[in-house]
Amino acid sequence: MSRLAQTAGLTDVQREILSTVREFVDKEIIPVATELEHRDEYPQEIVDGLKELGLFGLMIPEEYEGLGESLLTYALCVEEIARGWMSVSGIINTHFIVAYMLKQHGTQEQKDHFLPRMALGEVRGAFSMSEPALGSDVSAITSKAVKDGDEYVLNGQKMWLTNGGTSTLVAVLTRSDEGHPEGTAPHKSMTTFLVEKEPGFGEVRPGLTIPGKIDKMGYKGVDTTELIMDGLRIPANRVLGGQTGRGFYQMMDGVEVGRVNVAARGCGVAQRAFELGVSYAQQRHTFGKPIAQHQAIQFKLAEMATKVEAAHAMMVNAARKKDSGERNDLEAGMAKYLASEYCKEVVEDAFRIHGGYGFSKEYEIERLYREAPMLLIGEGTAEIQKMIIGRRLLEEYRLQG
Repeated sequence: MSRLAQTAGLTDVQREILSTVREFVDKEIIPVATELEHRDEYPQEIVDGLKELGLFGLMIPEEYEGLGESLLTYALCVEEIARGWMSVSGIINTHFIVAYMLKQHGTQEQKDHFLPRMALGEVRGAFSMSEPALGSDVSAITSKAVKDGDEYVLNGQKMWLTNGGTSTLVAVLTRSDEGHPEGTAPHKSMTTFLVEKEPGFGEVRPGLTIPGKIDKMGYKGVDTTELIMDGLRIPANRVLGGQTGRGFYQMMDGVEVGRVNVAARGCGVAQRAFELGVSYAQQRHTFGKPIAQHQAIQFKLAEMATKVEAAHAMMVNAARKKDSGERNDLEAGMAKYLASEYCKEVVEDAFRIHGGYGFSKEYEIERLYREAPMLLIGEGTAEIQKMIIGRRLLEEYRLQG
């Protein structure tokens, strides 16, 4: 294990899980990640390996065939996986957001039906909140569900689904005005639907189309897609929690988990960038000595390592806060904001240490340089995080009288 980003107070079980995951990352992910990423190839063998390790059931309770581990354990595993290849951590992230939402908000029938198969990786989750024209303004969604007897008819276009093609269960947020009179606040007239589908692209069930993968600068391998609903019929028992109007709160609860996940990904990518930078600095010679012996490079390494440590500490704090049952939107927002910004900076410094070779696709840092920007956007931009942080601080420090 590296000297950086150690976590105090872990149980023997947690340490064993993390050791197993790190070994898997070192042997099965890092050696093939760059080649697969350049081909934009889905890492099926890696995913199969994660299923064998039981990671798809990591946070699902034991009564539903999962491992029943904490958000902290999950976040630390994500950190390790992102250190190998961030795209792989994305494959399990959306799966766990859906599993978490089911565990926290689902009816008993929904939990019994989905969670055991999700724990085994037989059902793979994705969630869909964003749309082409709204960005971070979730209240502006236009996708709509209309009640028709014992079913709802869904219409609209969703955007930026991670695992959109490979998933078999999508949690989809739409407007649902039924039972909510005109003038109701937008966030009180949204509903989450559990949409089952076949994996793949094209029409994956009547009324539901998943177009091909979106071509991205980085974050390749994992499929990112649109989702188009045109007369999609969903039975009423697939409303998450069995009651309309709660979708916004359910999604925001899931997004808090997602923000801890993105923070963990930032920590993992930054750790790998530091490893690459400190290694290259000891191999590359200029002016008769390794560049690591030049003060300018030592300063960079010192700054990089400090940022890795700081981001890791904030991510761990946010995860532990959520595990305690306390509200953690402030901590999750801070962790996501800091980890993603520091990740970008650490990756860029490692890129600079590599000099011209950092621009070559033969070197791993080139891939990390294209992956890091996604973390600045995913699960809410830096600006959104600062809005959340600012509002929560004003709540905590409100003047009296």
